[in-house]
Amino acid sequence: MKVSLSRLFLFFIFLSTLSGCGYNSIQQNEEAVNKSWGDLESQLQRRADLVPNLVATVKGAANFEKETLTAVIDARSKATSIQLTPQMLSDPAAMAKFREAQGNLSSTLSRLMVTIERYPELKATQNFRDLQNQLEGTENRISVARQRYNEAVETFNFSIRQFPNSLTNSMLLKLKPKEYFKADAAAKVVPGVKF
Repeated sequence: MKVSLSRLFLFFIFLSTLSGCGYNSIQQNEEAVNKSWGDLESQLQRRADLVPNLVATVKGAANFEKETLTAVIDARSKATSIQLTPQMLSDPAAMAKFREAQGNLSSTLSRLMVTIERYPELKATQNFRDLQNQLEGTENRISVARQRYNEAVETFNFSIRQFPNSLTNSMLLKLKPKEYFKADAAAKVVPGVKF
């Protein structure tokens, strides 16, 4: 009888240590990363959906530079063709490729907006102003979504490195740290405009 009581006692001790091993919190933190990634993707898709409307409105303006519009269309195409799944968030190369494509779209949109400054009749149309406001709002939402994603990544990465969670992760889950969404190198360069 003593053997079974001692085994039962050891079993309860084992269960109590499992509750402090971080298994559930690691899972919860990974889900938070996946959710915030989905939110970010949603905002990036919103931007991609606005671009064709913006381009169509700008095309209607007389004498607008075809080269600028082509660059925006190409950048949008590349940005929407690269998809990352939550499983790929730990792959630095895939994340860098995704960031580069999104950075190129941001850069070409910035060039487009700067170039538009030369067309006061275009800036005066209500459709263009509405699209520009929507695009600016979307860029702000993207910025907030990136920040929230990076905060979720920080929490997750810390949780898989923190003791005793690190033991749980190395023995059971084997999850890799997630990649942060960093600014593209091209984003540091201010677009130039020639008149």
